[in-house]
Amino acid sequence: MEGRLFTYGELAAEAGRILHAIERSAPEAAERSALSDRTRLIAFETGNHPLFAAAFIAATAGGNCAALIDPHLPQATRERMKAQLRPDIVIRADGDLLFLEVPSTGQSHALDAFDDSSAIHIGDGAAPFLIVFTSGTTGEPKAIIRDRRSWRVSLATGQRFFGIGPETTTYAPGPLAHGLTLYALAECLQAGAGFIGARHFDPVEALNEIAAFGARRLVLVPTMLRRLCEQAGGPASSTVQKITVAGAKLTPADRDLAARVFPGAEVTEYYGASELGFITVSRAADKQSRNAVGKAFPGVRLAVFDDKGNALRPGETGTIFVESELISDGYISGGDGTGFCRRGVLATVGDLGYLDREGNLHLLGRAGGMVVSGGNNIYPSEVEMVIMAAAGVDAALVLGLDHPDLGSELAVVIQPNGTFEQTTLARHLADALPRYKHPRKIWLCRQMPMTASGKIAAKKLRQWIAEGDPALERLV
Repeated sequence: MEGRLFTYGELAAEAGRILHAIERSAPEAAERSALSDRTRLIAFETGNHPLFAAAFIAATAGGNCAALIDPHLPQATRERMKAQLRPDIVIRADGDLLFLEVPSTGQSHALDAFDDSSAIHIGDGAAPFLIVFTSGTTGEPKAIIRDRRSWRVSLATGQRFFGIGPETTTYAPGPLAHGLTLYALAECLQAGAGFIGARHFDPVEALNEIAAFGARRLVLVPTMLRRLCEQAGGPASSTVQKITVAGAKLTPADRDLAARVFPGAEVTEYYGASELGFITVSRAADKQSRNAVGKAFPGVRLAVFDDKGNALRPGETGTIFVESELISDGYISGGDGTGFCRRGVLATVGDLGYLDREGNLHLLGRAGGMVVSGGNNIYPSEVEMVIMAAAGVDAALVLGLDHPDLGSELAVVIQPNGTFEQTTLARHLADALPRYKHPRKIWLCRQMPMTASGKIAAKKLRQWIAEGDPALERLV
């Protein structure tokens, strides 16, 4: 990470030093945390610091629980997160230095002030060890709590399924405060493999790092993979054997591009949720369509129910439920009535879709994201996948805008490339979708705003639309 290279022995030594600092600082806390009756709670606000891995090991050792806060979020949002958690300690970065703060007393200590070490002990499987936050793309981020057992089961299953061993050096440049990259780090620690991260994703630097370390696996969101391949232009590192993608669905063009740049790599996509863990996986040989997200991950059972709780037959759309050992303990404050909920051994985050007769899951979106326009129910993700398959389109976001007559109208923001033509898009939509699913408003955006996790920043685009920002070029 950022030019810092650690052996496993050095990583253990750094983790022991940080754990000692945590144990020395924690008794100063004067306020009970959200988990005070269960464990010590340590919030991370470091970003992709070179010492992140060591600090994460220390903060989850023994009976500790780590809560990850993305430092790229607005300060007001981060303060609300910490107010909800009331952590015993906050670990934050100031340049290359780490500081341990005790929020209840206002005390702050530089990590360098501690020079002793504590032994790392593994905690009980039923105890909470990790809190991550939802992305907050449609509302306030919610704190999801996980126990150790669910991740141990997930890592053991994934190690066999994905074929991860000590030789599987992984390049994963995304933010470690988010599930995709954090889990990739955990996979490497579990397997004794090499892990390569980055403070910020840069496609030029990424290609250099992949080649320099002989990375065998890449773990990326589609946007990062796309930019990496575009930067390479042609065949890149021949060492890459596996590419794991999550966070959004790859288009056929993405797969073709990845095959040209990394011809020896097997591409695996997975659909999951922080609350549920792995749900489905899809490889090149599996059924590919604009909304198919693969078959159930090993050990996972899928079911689709209607609003009355009736199980639906193949091809019928309803709410997707999951039964597995990977399900989280839910939200730390009980949630707000949306998102995660349980029905016996089953759980859901409200995603909508259907199963086909071969067991492939087709994902159509989230219940709260459905747009009702002129009495028609439209799932934006379905329309997005159609538009992403059109020539000249690099990225697209479909959303609903208020309309005085229709209730909502469908709109899309497209990031075009040099081959984009409006008439070609119109023909493509006419061939693929009924008229009522065609966006009534279209903007072009030469460079989409992105979140730290590599997803399109939907809130920012809505703001730009409302304000008539010149970053958007109105087509229709």
